[in-house]
Amino acid sequence: MATSAGLVDVLKRELRSRGITYAQVARKLDLSEASVKRMFSRKDFSLKRLDQVCQLAGSEFSDLARVLYQEESQISQLTPVQEKEIVTNRKLFLVAVCVLNHIGFDQITSIYDVSKAECIQLLARLDRLGFIQLQPNNRIKLLVSRNFAWLPDGPIQRFFNQQAHTEYFRSRFDRPDEFMVVVNGMLSKNSSAAVVTRLKRAAREFSELHNEDARLPLTERSAMSLLVAIRHWELAAFAELRRRKPPQYGIHSSDRKT
Repeated sequence: MATSAGLVDVLKRELRSRGITYAQVARKLDLSEASVKRMFSRKDFSLKRLDQVCQLAGSEFSDLARVLYQEESQISQLTPVQEKEIVTNRKLFLVAVCVLNHIGFDQITSIYDVSKAECIQLLARLDRLGFIQLQPNNRIKLLVSRNFAWLPDGPIQRFFNQQAHTEYFRSRFDRPDEFMVVVNGMLSKNSSAAVVTRLKRAAREFSELHNEDARLPLTERSAMSLLVAIRHWELAAFAELRRRKPPQYGIHSSDRKT
């Protein structure tokens, strides 16, 4: 099931990269556009329909399987030791983030105060960590998956919490491409789980768009950071006003006479 779902994800990206819409797929399959959207959402394809959409995308089923295999063999997270090595060296951290953003060797050395010799050394360290493969002529091949993320509560996330958190929120979030909202409420466990599922979906969509836009020149892309969070929380100032439960002065079961 996971493999078939992965094939559908690869096919969806292939269609998007070729500018093929759901409406065009619907005409190919002689279905309504709504049915096609539902089919992709549920990842519910017969082999015949999957083959028909592959033809529309100009791909073979084996091509999808090859891409999926390559993606599944890539790492989605580093180890705590690997993250610690990256985050404790500011320039190594910078280069790691740059290559994640598909910024090449020449662009790194022209934008930042990193010499070519120094950049090669930093890339070689990332190569040893299994983060990238440094190829001839300083070409960089990422070895992480499309859904790569830093470890939850790992060294890099702790760095953000300790040093970058205040800097991140030092903004009015009022530009056209920015957004922040704080919503308070009381939810059941089922509702909380539903929100978490949607937030995870938003994070995946961010990653997908990031990878698609990697084809664009650097001048058409801007560094963006998406922070997604939901947690059990009450403002400390409110919690301090909670009434404390009065002590229980009743007779305990051990004090009862038989």
